[in-house]
Amino acid sequence: MPVSRIKLSIFINYFLFAVLLNSVGTVILQVQRYFKVAESSAAVLEACKDISIAAASFLVASFIVRIGYKKSMLAALAFMSIACFCMPFLKTFLAVKLLFVVTGVCFGLIKVSVFGTIGLIAKDEKSHISIMNFIESFFMIGILSGNFIFSGYIDDSNAASDNWFNVYYVLGMLSASAFLLLLTAPLDESAARQHTKSDNIGKDFANMFLLFLLPVVLSFIVCAFVYVLLEQSIMSWLPTFNNKVLGIPASMSIQMASILAASTAAGRFVAAVLIKKISWFTLLCGCLVGAAGLVLIALPLASGAGIKIINGWADVPVAAYVFPLIGFFLAPVYPAINSIILSSLPKTKHGMMSGLIVVFSALGGTLGSLVTGSIFQEYGGQVAFYFSLVPLAILLAALAVFRAQKNRVVLSEIVDAGMAPVKEMANMH
Repeated sequence: MPVSRIKLSIFINYFLFAVLLNSVGTVILQVQRYFKVAESSAAVLEACKDISIAAASFLVASFIVRIGYKKSMLAALAFMSIACFCMPFLKTFLAVKLLFVVTGVCFGLIKVSVFGTIGLIAKDEKSHISIMNFIESFFMIGILSGNFIFSGYIDDSNAASDNWFNVYYVLGMLSASAFLLLLTAPLDESAARQHTKSDNIGKDFANMFLLFLLPVVLSFIVCAFVYVLLEQSIMSWLPTFNNKVLGIPASMSIQMASILAASTAAGRFVAAVLIKKISWFTLLCGCLVGAAGLVLIALPLASGAGIKIINGWADVPVAAYVFPLIGFFLAPVYPAINSIILSSLPKTKHGMMSGLIVVFSALGGTLGSLVTGSIFQEYGGQVAFYFSLVPLAILLAALAVFRAQKNRVVLSEIVDAGMAPVKEMANMH
């Protein structure tokens, strides 16, 4: 099966949704300026996005193989195109919330389908990890580009300007183009369907829950949940931190946040090389320690910032350049643990496992943004970002548990209970 066109298609799909999903940080700042809402109210946008991702993933993950990965992605792109083209005509806070709900539902379909598709086109575990890192790097490039795309439509001098809604015309056209490309990309999904004999959707849901009972899966989910909690708490509130704590103008605050995306993309490219030379656990633990060190170095530099008038890049406080480099250290964690758990499963279970990944990642992102928004409102931006040290410590411990479970894979009790999905996994080990 030729895979170049389907690879290009899923890269572009991820790029598009990187722009849409991670515009939440930009839009959180903009709705505070345009609609005059409080930080805690603006933080609800993260929940609109992530809860809808979790709901969509949960509902379709167990039987998405029956629908088809390609059909699911096409449906998501079609709905996303319509939502984007409608946005400039609505211009209400409710419409913004609904846009992120639609974005979340569509991304739930896209992510589960993309993870399943990687399993179909990857030749082996190393190939799987390589494609996963490359796709996640492309996701960060989308975030980087999105910051500049959105900032070009923002008027620093007029918070009431509605010009920023016009960016959705651009995103609507990109989504429509992605739809047309995917429509012409061939994808053989027979390997994913070959063991799917039952038409009982209830049994499919039960099998997904049984998969969740595996200790190695459960420990992985904790890692994924905490990682996304940490990542989204930083990513969603960095533009607001730049604007309200460091005193950087709104459009420049959004552009400065692109440093986080760029450093994360660079970190994933470097990790794709390093992970072939050293163990994944050593690499990830070193990265988390480096991230904690950067927090302790960067945030004290923000003290006293926000007083100086900023007219250009040369006037920006050093903290605005240093803190976003945390993305370089956090970057390898998510794609690495995803690849490790997925490559351990048969291809027929990738859809179910992808659903669990997306659901708990979305829930982690929601909690991270809400907690950070509340701390930001009550105690200020510096305290909110110092809070990142807590999930960093939890994630370090969770990775150790995940490695131990991965090495042992204790399945005897579950296999004895006659659970078919687990039996397949047991045979692999």
